[in-house]
Amino acid sequence: MRRYVFNEGSFSSYKVSTLNEFREPILRHDAFSSDSRITVFISHKHSDLEELRGVIGFLEKEYSVKCYIDSRDPSMPQITSGVTASKIKERIKSCKKFILLATEDAIESKWCNWELGFGDANKFKDHIALFPIKKADVSEREYKGNEYMQIYPYITYFGQGEKFSDGETITPGYYIREIKPAGNRGYLTPLRKWFES
Repeated sequence: MRRYVFNEGSFSSYKVSTLNEFREPILRHDAFSSDSRITVFISHKHSDLEELRGVIGFLEKEYSVKCYIDSRDPSMPQITSGVTASKIKERIKSCKKFILLATEDAIESKWCNWELGFGDANKFKDHIALFPIKKADVSEREYKGNEYMQIYPYITYFGQGEKFSDGETITPGYYIREIKPAGNRGYLTPLRKWFES
């Protein structure tokens, strides 16, 4: 079954027990780095930490990426300030990919929107994606992030038997979907290939 927007709890079976290991700043990789995993800055609303635990577990287990979240970073100032923004900029720049955990709360968050804008300017469309998640009782049509999904690539799922409008079969799995203007079916990139690009 096709899933453009995931329901809350969809990734709870992947839930990591703690978020502490994802709070350390990711330094720019160099030739001497022992960790060659793809690095991902995950922008999120602090009220979505429970959902984030499942998403991080999914990304790390299925795609072997290294995730960073700022909400548990002990080097961040206790009180949000210009220093906070500067450190977040550094973290976004040092990670290869940027994902916004696009819950309803994150869509309305000024900080998440600021991070998305900065990520857009520094990662460009090849390295930025939404991970759209809605409450179970909200339809995909009512999801507040729909306008974002028309602008930014987003993570989606296609199930067995799905086909493009021209009849071509889609291999089941997770993809990055990017909408193209004027009735084009859009582009699908396997999520694994996106992380590696």
